[in-house]
Amino acid sequence: MSANLDPDLDAALMLRVKRGDDVAFAELVEKYKQPVMNLIFRILRDSTEAEDLAQNVFLQVYKSAHRYEASARFTTWLFTIARNLCLNEIRRRSRHPADSLDATYPEADDQPIRQFEDHKTFSPPDTLLHNELERKIEQAMAELPEVQRTAILLCRQDELSYEEIAKVLGCSLSATKSLIHRGRETLKEQLKPYLRTGDWRPAPK
Repeated sequence: MSANLDPDLDAALMLRVKRGDDVAFAELVEKYKQPVMNLIFRILRDSTEAEDLAQNVFLQVYKSAHRYEASARFTTWLFTIARNLCLNEIRRRSRHPADSLDATYPEADDQPIRQFEDHKTFSPPDTLLHNELERKIEQAMAELPEVQRTAILLCRQDELSYEEIAKVLGCSLSATKSLIHRGRETLKEQLKPYLRTGDWRPAPK
């Protein structure tokens, strides 16, 4: 993934927010509320928490505007805030087993896979197959360690380079590439039987 060489228009908007421009802030919220909710949902597997935490992310963006410096892409800064809030929630739940992440998985499995994303149009048979594959991908993603899962999710954000993903994760570039590679290999192995046979059962040897 190559870095985007175009001027960071989002950073320019954020600098306007820093100067008190609420219209610029509304533009950023409108543009990134869905990607932020998608990321949080896939890290925490909890749609209600995704909406609440997404609001907190943008509240944090607004409250931190006076400290913002355009030394990195806006999206790098934004997704770093989102991941840090997710990690805080994970730590909070680890201290309160009743609110553990495991308790949210059954609920998440009953929800639409693309909870916060636009739906594509498929014919009825294709829709069934597509939804089933999406469900298996989500299940496999949920079983990855958080840092691998987040690395892969960030990799799906086309505007983020590996270097920027590394900054969000707080890892070296080589460690980030390794996380993405290991995560993809695990997903490939988990999904191989289904992709080969069209059914989520081990293929005959």
